Amino acid sequence: MQRFPTSPIEMVMSVWRNRSLTFQMTKREVLGRYRGSMLGLGWSLFHPLVMLMIYTFVFSVVFRARWPGMPEGSMTDFALALFVGMILHGIFAECVNRAPNLILSNVNYVKKVVFPLEILPWVAMGSAVFHGLISLIVLLAALWVTHAAIPWTVVLFPLILFPLLCSTIGFAWFLSSLGVYVRDIGQAIGIITTILLFLSPVFYPSSAVPDGFRPLIYVNPLTFIIEQARDVVFLGKPPYWTWLMVYGFCSFLIAWAGFAWFQKTRKGFADVV
Repeated sequence: MQRFPTSPIEMVMSVWRNRSLTFQMTKREVLGRYRGSMLGLGWSLFHPLVMLMIYTFVFSVVFRARWPGMPEGSMTDFALALFVGMILHGIFAECVNRAPNLILSNVNYVKKVVFPLEILPWVAMGSAVFHGLISLIVLLAALWVTHAAIPWTVVLFPLILFPLLCSTIGFAWFLSSLGVYVRDIGQAIGIITTILLFLSPVFYPSSAVPDGFRPLIYVNPLTFIIEQARDVVFLGKPPYWTWLMVYGFCSFLIAWAGFAWFQKTRKGFADVV
């Protein structure tokens, strides 16, 4: 029986070795989502724009909400701060929600020994990141319109995003493999990501959570990265470099663990599907 390497070096080399195939499949994934529609890729811009307008109206006009601890500013500040968290949660949720069905929906690839199944989670992530970046462009445009400036710290956003992608791909590898053997996992993950939306500092800062419940919020892997992204994109603050490096190291370990699990279990895919 064929053995698949599980080392972290192989994990990195696999991405590099299959970069062209991953790019082409991601491109097909993105374009295929809008194939046949009148606006085409325009929907990827139209959707976040409409959502930002809805958030602004509901939270700023209807609820007149203000972000705790934030200096008084325009009525759109709450919606913009919320939108930062929605972008990052959206990237994470789209990847892990799709992961349990990635292998099951690509059975034809399982039968091909030469096809690198490990790139399927990367393709799903590439599509999620593409839409996340479109949403980020909408957010920056809104910042420019409402504040007449964009913080210089926004250039640090990729450094915030990268650790999140590492941990997310690790979860995606694990769930895509587990979904082959446990079909119910796909239903459970949708519930979990919805729970994480409300247990993440998306609609509120972690400082607004009562002390007794704050440890529960910080256990959430999205909490730190969402608050760091909000600092660099919206508040113009640099990230906490020490904790960001710790988070990055832990994210790499999660990615490696997910990759190793996927490689060790993939040899049974053909027997199950």
